[in-house]
Amino acid sequence: MDKKVKVLVVMTNTDHYGNDSEKTGLWLAEATEFVDKVKRNGIKVDYVSPEGGQVPLDPRSMKKPYASKKDFDILNSLDFKTRAIKNSLKPSDINPADYFAIYYTGGHGVLWDFPKNRELIKIAETIYNSGGYICSVCHGVVGLLNIKDSNDNYLIDGRYITGFTDQEEFLGGKKEKVPFSAEQEAKIRGANFLKTLPYTPNAVKCGRLITGQNPFSGRAVARKLVNDLKKKELYI
Repeated sequence: MDKKVKVLVVMTNTDHYGNDSEKTGLWLAEATEFVDKVKRNGIKVDYVSPEGGQVPLDPRSMKKPYASKKDFDILNSLDFKTRAIKNSLKPSDINPADYFAIYYTGGHGVLWDFPKNRELIKIAETIYNSGGYICSVCHGVVGLLNIKDSNDNYLIDGRYITGFTDQEEFLGGKKEKVPFSAEQEAKIRGANFLKTLPYTPNAVKCGRLITGQNPFSGRAVARKLVNDLKKKELYI
């Protein structure tokens, strides 16, 4: 693998729903399934969060059918536990030139700390403008909302993307707890928001944007990214 092919995985620091005390955080499988797929293909991974340091885990994501034995194996590995969960990098630690792609994980916490983080936005814009990829899964799509292109237009304007849907939010029982709808905010910015049946795997590729619909779509996002890198002959 070319040494440039390295992915930056973005995770939340937010552990509750705004003023509500209910716990949230990283949705485990949205990180582990993506990481498992890309690392199996020789791609290196780093982990960053808006504040760096500790990344909380959503308690619901640790239960069946959302978490598998493989997810827990990765969670309990020294590398993931140390570099992702306990000691994630800060945006100021990141040199965008080191990465060929950035991947935004989900969990409801990202609704509070992804969209307006200027440092993460700048990192993503730099990676994309250098020919790299921007990827997301589930609520992680909100990390794309305020990314601009070189003409200062919303990057997702006119693009085909997906993310956690209003229907899935309703079915998940959190519609009244979230500060905004990921689906509606994407549409406001001009995105063509594609969706399939709730809670079934779905990934959409539109140029160098690759987005996944829900917690079961992280591996599908990784697969599309890996396949594109193979086509570009970035594998040794």
